[in-house]
Amino acid sequence: QVQLVESGGGLVQAGGSLRLSCAASGRNFNAYTMGWFRQAPGKEREFVAAISRNGARIDYADSVKDRFTISRDNAKKTIYLQMNSLKPEDTAVYYCAAATTGIPYYSTNPGLYGYWGQGTQVTVSS
Repeated sequence: QVQLVESGGGLVQAGGSLRLSCAASGRNFNAYTMGWFRQAPGKEREFVAAISRNGARIDYADSVKDRFTISRDNAKKTIYLQMNSLKPEDTAVYYCAAATTGIPYYSTNPGLYGYWGQGTQVTVSS
Protein backbone atom coordinates (compact mmCIF):
# COMPACT_ATOMS: atom_id res chain seq x y z
CA GLN A 1 0.00 0.00 0.00
CA VAL A 2 1.07 3.54 -0.75
CA GLN A 3 -0.20 6.54 1.17
CA LEU A 4 0.30 10.05 -0.11
CA VAL A 5 -0.06 13.24 1.90
CA GLU A 6 0.05 16.64 0.21
CA SER A 7 0.84 19.92 1.90
CA GLY A 8 1.73 23.48 1.03
CA GLY A 9 -1.48 24.76 -0.50
CA GLY A 10 -3.01 28.09 0.41
CA LEU A 11 -4.17 31.48 -0.74
CA VAL A 12 -1.81 33.61 -2.80
CA GLN A 13 -2.11 36.68 -4.99
CA ALA A 14 -1.64 36.46 -8.72
CA GLY A 15 2.04 36.48 -9.58
CA GLY A 16 2.97 34.81 -6.33
CA SER A 17 4.51 31.43 -5.61
CA LEU A 18 3.72 28.30 -3.66
CA ARG A 19 5.55 25.05 -3.12
CA LEU A 20 3.54 21.87 -2.76
CA SER A 21 4.96 18.75 -1.17
CA CYS A 22 3.76 15.16 -1.30
CA ALA A 23 5.13 12.69 1.22
CA ALA A 24 4.76 9.00 0.42
CA SER A 25 4.78 5.87 2.50
CA GLY A 26 5.85 2.54 1.12
CA ARG A 27 9.14 0.76 0.86
CA ASN A 28 10.02 1.31 -2.79
CA PHE A 29 9.41 4.98 -3.42
CA ASN A 30 12.14 5.06 -6.06
CA ALA A 31 10.06 2.58 -8.07
CA TYR A 32 7.02 4.88 -8.21
CA THR A 33 6.20 7.11 -11.13
CA MET A 34 4.77 10.28 -9.60
CA GLY A 35 2.48 12.99 -10.86
CA TRP A 36 0.56 16.11 -9.93
CA PHE A 37 -2.99 16.67 -11.10
CA ARG A 38 -5.54 19.35 -10.32
CA GLN A 39 -9.28 19.76 -10.34
CA ALA A 40 -11.13 23.05 -10.42
CA PRO A 41 -14.81 23.33 -9.45
CA GLY A 42 -17.05 21.99 -12.20
CA LYS A 43 -14.11 20.71 -14.23
CA GLU A 44 -12.49 17.35 -14.78
CA ARG A 45 -9.24 16.41 -13.13
CA GLU A 46 -6.36 17.46 -15.35
CA PHE A 47 -2.70 16.64 -15.65
CA VAL A 48 -0.19 19.15 -14.31
CA ALA A 49 3.21 17.46 -14.19
CA ALA A 50 4.83 14.04 -13.93
CA ILE A 51 8.26 12.70 -13.08
CA SER A 52 9.89 9.37 -13.74
CA ARG A 53 11.28 7.08 -11.06
CA ASN A 54 14.79 8.49 -11.14
CA GLY A 55 13.71 12.04 -11.97
CA ALA A 56 15.39 12.00 -15.36
CA ARG A 57 12.18 12.40 -17.36
CA ILE A 58 9.65 15.10 -16.69
CA ASP A 59 6.55 16.34 -18.46
CA TYR A 60 4.32 19.36 -17.93
CA ALA A 61 0.95 20.49 -19.12
CA ASP A 62 1.30 23.33 -21.62
CA SER A 63 -0.60 25.62 -19.27
CA VAL A 64 2.08 25.40 -16.58
CA LYS A 65 5.29 25.05 -18.58
CA ASP A 66 7.97 27.57 -17.64
CA ARG A 67 6.06 28.40 -14.43
CA PHE A 68 5.91 25.12 -12.50
CA THR A 69 8.73 22.74 -11.61
CA ILE A 70 8.30 19.17 -10.43
CA SER A 71 11.06 17.43 -8.52
CA ARG A 72 11.57 14.47 -6.25
CA ASP A 73 13.80 13.45 -3.37
CA ASN A 74 13.82 9.66 -3.24
CA ALA A 75 15.71 9.63 0.05
CA LYS A 76 12.90 11.64 1.66
CA LYS A 77 10.15 9.83 -0.28
CA THR A 78 8.79 13.19 -1.30
CA ILE A 79 7.92 15.02 -4.49
CA TYR A 80 7.51 18.74 -4.89
CA LEU A 81 5.74 21.17 -7.16
CA GLN A 82 7.22 24.64 -7.22
CA MET A 83 4.63 26.99 -8.64
CA ASN A 84 5.69 30.46 -9.74
CA SER A 85 3.88 33.29 -11.51
CA LEU A 86 0.57 31.88 -10.33
CA LYS A 87 -2.59 32.90 -12.14
CA PRO A 88 -6.23 32.85 -11.00
CA GLU A 89 -6.86 30.00 -13.45
CA ASP A 90 -4.42 27.87 -11.43
CA THR A 91 -6.99 27.80 -8.62
CA ALA A 92 -7.87 24.16 -7.94
CA VAL A 93 -7.42 21.26 -5.60
CA TYR A 94 -4.02 19.76 -6.35
CA TYR A 95 -3.54 16.01 -6.04
CA CYS A 96 -0.41 13.95 -5.84
CA ALA A 97 -0.54 10.53 -7.53
CA ALA A 98 1.68 7.46 -7.65
CA ALA A 99 1.92 4.59 -10.08
CA THR A 100 3.75 1.47 -9.02
CA THR A 101 3.33 -0.45 -12.29
CA GLY A 102 2.34 0.03 -15.89
CA ILE A 103 4.11 3.26 -16.76
CA PRO A 104 7.54 3.09 -18.41
CA TYR A 105 8.62 6.64 -17.56
CA TYR A 106 5.68 8.93 -16.79
CA SER A 107 2.11 9.44 -17.92
CA THR A 108 -0.41 12.24 -18.29
CA ASN A 109 -3.31 9.78 -17.91
CA PRO A 110 -4.79 9.87 -14.40
CA GLY A 111 -6.30 6.43 -14.95
CA LEU A 112 -2.84 4.85 -14.85
CA TYR A 113 -2.10 6.12 -11.35
CA GLY A 114 -3.28 3.76 -8.66
CA TYR A 115 -2.69 5.86 -5.57
CA TRP A 116 -3.87 9.37 -4.76
CA GLY A 117 -3.51 11.84 -1.95
CA GLN A 118 -6.37 13.72 -0.36
CA GLY A 119 -5.57 16.94 -2.21
CA THR A 120 -4.53 20.42 -1.15
CA GLN A 121 -6.37 23.60 -2.08
CA VAL A 122 -4.58 26.30 -4.04
CA THR A 123 -6.42 29.59 -4.46
CA VAL A 124 -4.97 32.42 -6.52
CA SER A 125 -6.66 35.80 -6.14
CA SER A 126 -6.59 38.43 -8.86
